[in-house]
Amino acid sequence: MTPADATPEGATPEGAASLACPACGKPLSLCLCAAIRPIDNKIFVLILQHPQEKAQALGTAHLVTRIFQRSALKPGLSWPGLKRVLGREVEMKRWGVLYLGSATLKARMQEQAAAGDVLIALDRKGEPLASPAALAGLDGIIVLDGNWAQAKALWWRNPWLLKARRLVLQPASGSLYGALRREPRAESLSTLEAVARSLACLEARAEIVETALEPFRLLLKKYRDRGTRSAGHL
Repeated sequence: MTPADATPEGATPEGAASLACPACGKPLSLCLCAAIRPIDNKIFVLILQHPQEKAQALGTAHLVTRIFQRSALKPGLSWPGLKRVLGREVEMKRWGVLYLGSATLKARMQEQAAAGDVLIALDRKGEPLASPAALAGLDGIIVLDGNWAQAKALWWRNPWLLKARRLVLQPASGSLYGALRREPRAESLSTLEAVARSLACLEARAEIVETALEPFRLLLKKYRDRGTRSAGHL
């Protein structure tokens, strides 16, 4: 779902792990703790993280767990099912999984997204479900964290995801990453952006987006400033 969180530009420098902030997980030079405002979300957020994504300085999965009070991050490649991931009983029909839709679906959603973010549920054939009830009653959402190839690997290695409602997000604007990342599609977002925008739609709380993205904006500013300073010493 979030194919651009992992980029060469976002790699953590060698040895930086030992200098990471114990709270936000970022290198001390990129610490975001001062900007984090916890959000009491109603719908649980589960992030399945590809193992190769963990070392990315510009990754946002861990940041999601610091911001959203009801959330969990699980690194790995495959699990037997959602019950095993969470360690408790679940009803798969009350969970949704965020995943990119087809190019055809994207074109159909773009006009709607002109007025704001659009989140829809798909049926088993990949067609949009028009009923508002399709997005109602969710206990949680699942987000795949990694670049596009890694997200696809997680999707295919965990067939139990097909038992959840498939959700597609069409954002009204692109990612804050800008030129810091390569993306397969213009609607690709960081994991944090995808979670914030999806929860804002599902919980009808537009303020979630700005609160959640404040530390992300700070991360990008610090990262760009650090790059500018490094260039100045060349």
